[in-house]
Amino acid sequence: MEELIKKAKEKGIDVEDLIISALSKEDPQESVKLRMELAEKYMTEALEHLKKGDAIQASEKAYKVAEEVIKAFAEKFNLPEYQQALKEGRWYTYLLGKASNALANKLGNWVLDGWSNAYFLHVWGFHEAKLTTADITSYINRVKEMLNEAKKNKVLIE
Repeated sequence: MEELIKKAKEKGIDVEDLIISALSKEDPQESVKLRMELAEKYMTEALEHLKKGDAIQASEKAYKVAEEVIKAFAEKFNLPEYQQALKEGRWYTYLLGKASNALANKLGNWVLDGWSNAYFLHVWGFHEAKLTTADITSYINRVKEMLNEAKKNKVLIE
C-alpha cells in the first residue's frame, strides 16, 4: 500500500483528495468536514515548519490550507468549478483560482485574499524556493486569517 501511495504521489496524484472525493459521493457533508480538518492540520504543520526555519515546507503547507478551504466551500456550494474538478478527476490550480473568486462573491474578500497569499507562497516559497521564513510570515498569517474566517462560517459548511 505504501508503495502504491508513493507511486501515485510521484505521478502528481493527490491521494488524500481522491479518498475525500470518494467519500463525498456517499456523504458530501463528511467530505467538507474532512477538508476543514485537513486544512487545520496543514496550518499546524505550516507553523511548525516556520518555527524550524523551513520556508519551503511552511509555504507549501500554507498553500494546502487555502486549497482545502476552497475545495470545502466549492463543494458545499456545488460550484461549477467543483463540478469541473469532478469531471476532470482532479482540482487544477486554475479551477481553485476561479472558485476562490466565486466564493469571494458569496462570502467576502477574505477568500480571495487567503487564496492569493497562498498561491504566492506556493510559487515563490515552494516551487521557486526564493523566500526565507522572514519573507513568508505575513503571507502565512493571511492564510491563517482565511482559515479562521472559514471556521467562523462553519454554519455554512455543516
